[in-house]
Amino acid sequence: MPHLKATCHCGAVEIEAEFPEGLASAARCDCSFCRRRGAAAVTAIAASLKVLKGAENLSLYTWGSHTAKHYFCKTCGIYTHHQRRSDPKECGVNLGCIEGANPRTHPETYGEIPWNDGVNHPSDQ
Repeated sequence: MPHLKATCHCGAVEIEAEFPEGLASAARCDCSFCRRRGAAAVTAIAASLKVLKGAENLSLYTWGSHTAKHYFCKTCGIYTHHQRRSDPKECGVNLGCIEGANPRTHPETYGEIPWNDGVNHPSDQ
């Protein structure tokens, strides 16, 4: 299972995690938050995610049930990762933050990045 590192734009935040499917699990979501954020996320195991640098520089955003936890760098504003509401044992890590990954060329290797139906995700409230 690959361990990959990810960083925000300014380098203040660095994380690593285990990615069961490597970069092949990249997907986008159309919930009200994700469609505004626009980043594709790759599935990581939440228990494996470690903040290697910059924990104090992470800002947390939640709403609704507060199950999903979205993290951003306070300096550059880049979304690095989130704990999923659909499965809190998983995290989504911003594909664009992962070392060596490029959302533009990702489809050439892995195929088109699919969309998940976050609009109709059942409420857990």
